[in-house]
Amino acid sequence: MSFAAQTKKELTSISDKPCCERAELTALVQHCGRINTDIEPVALELATEHAAIARRMYRLLKAETGYNLEVLVQRKMRLKKNNVYIIRLRNNVFTILEQLYIARDSTDISSCIPHDILKSTCCKKAYLRGAFLASGSLNDPDSHSYHLEIYCKSVVNADELLRVFTSFHLHAKKTQRKKGFIVYLKEGDKIVEFLGLVGAHQALLHFEEVRIVKEMRNQVNRLVNCETANLNKTILAAVRQLDNIRLIEKVLGFEQLPIKLRVVAEKRLQYPDITLQELCEVLPDKVSKSGLNHRLRKLDSIAQKIRADRGIFEES
Repeated sequence: MSFAAQTKKELTSISDKPCCERAELTALVQHCGRINTDIEPVALELATEHAAIARRMYRLLKAETGYNLEVLVQRKMRLKKNNVYIIRLRNNVFTILEQLYIARDSTDISSCIPHDILKSTCCKKAYLRGAFLASGSLNDPDSHSYHLEIYCKSVVNADELLRVFTSFHLHAKKTQRKKGFIVYLKEGDKIVEFLGLVGAHQALLHFEEVRIVKEMRNQVNRLVNCETANLNKTILAAVRQLDNIRLIEKVLGFEQLPIKLRVVAEKRLQYPDITLQELCEVLPDKVSKSGLNHRLRKLDSIAQKIRADRGIFEES
């Protein structure tokens, strides 16, 4: 089962106040409902591929209307060939829509704005939960990116959903996709806040756990890469120092060097693998790391002059 499916299954077990359940049902009707005018009398139909969501839609619609409902199961003929569960209401459809604050004078229920049902904070949270259950998706936190989205059939519905997101300081974005629009979040922190708002606390804890592990792994990788880069830099510098010293020894001889440079050259040849700080500690006279660097640069200048005089060119 995908992470999104697990999250939705968790949300279907939530019990809420009657006003909040009505707000959730309103979102479910708007996002996955339609008015079927091909049958008599016209019917309100809610469709989903998730059995748990179908059971929740049935319970909420039954509690709101009190009417008998029909349950149909159809099998998709393409792709995964999943079952589609349809909850059908044939009685007083437009009156029921009016109860849910959805205009009764239009068959396009996705373009109606249920302002009256979104006055309280708790109902806004329930509305977000219903919208996510109906047409939402969520990437697994182990994937390469964080992404939560809710599909909306109309721009009016998408704009209203954006306003609800914004009321909780979840600054979602909107974009057009095929025949509809999506409202989406891409920031891990905001997705965690959303999961908390709609009541998906187990999903929230799992998401946070995975996110923390990923951040720690990334931090460790950055530190390892930094250490590796520094180590490579140190090795290349040591190799260059040894090449310079061997060239000076071969061409000039150490006896031609000032005593301080001669000591550094001899100690570097004696201890080719130690760091500059460790090299400072084995020198007979006390010298700082910057002082040692200065002496090594002097040796480098002498080696460069030898190469120039002898026509020796280094590869860049």
